[in-house]
Amino acid sequence: MDEYSFTAELWQWDAQTTASWFFVTMPPEHAADLRLEAGPPRGFGSVRVEATIGGSTWRTSVFPQAESGSFVLPVKKAVRVAEGIDEGDACEVVVRLVE
Repeated sequence: MDEYSFTAELWQWDAQTTASWFFVTMPPEHAADLRLEAGPPRGFGSVRVEATIGGSTWRTSVFPQAESGSFVLPVKKAVRVAEGIDEGDACEVVVRLVE
């Protein structure tokens, strides 16, 4: 399976920078399958994906997160604005593996 659908809460990374980074966390069971299907890891353990939230689809990478044992998907501002989502909102997400 190279498509993963899930619902996740949008959260903001508490970095000590002036940038605002927002993410959703994949369920660990999806992350395990994605790791197997993706093959050898790329830089920082990232996996290239195409993501969809609502009517917005974009290409990016998911990154491993030690705390959850899963992957996190960055959600850029253009998507958050277009879909009317903000920190704490539940998002319906589809992630597809890109080779």
